[in-house]
Amino acid sequence: MPVDKLLRAKDQSRSGAAVETIAPGAPITVAAQRMATMRIGCLVVSEDQRAVLGLITERDLVRAFARHGANAPSLRVRDAMSTGVPTCAPGDDLSTVMRTMTTRRYRHVPVVQNGELLGIVSIGDVVKQRLDDLELEASVLRDAYRAAR
Repeated sequence: MPVDKLLRAKDQSRSGAAVETIAPGAPITVAAQRMATMRIGCLVVSEDQRAVLGLITERDLVRAFARHGANAPSLRVRDAMSTGVPTCAPGDDLSTVMRTMTTRRYRHVPVVQNGELLGIVSIGDVVKQRLDDLELEASVLRDAYRAAR
């Protein structure tokens, strides 16, 4: 399945392809508050809501507090964010994205085309799609078995 098909399915089911972004100069406390309020695991770091500079994730926040202790709330997103994050294109196969998530240990992969942020794929999206695929496959096999009896 191509990534763009997953994004279209997300768009129909909930907030869809909308991606939450944050400026690199924002305080990490603002990032933490937004993630908690929106019940999401990361924000895409971007100056213009189009170009991906990195991600600020729950893990990044934990690391910032572990390293900086009581000084962590004074940090900016740029001080704690992950850079060099993997991205994918709308036409990429979801199995390739799953492999990237597993090998690179990222739970979120921004979808980018021509340098512009189009969406984001989370590990939850991938697992849900895989479960849906398995349910469909099982249903088809059950129907074929019943028809053959």
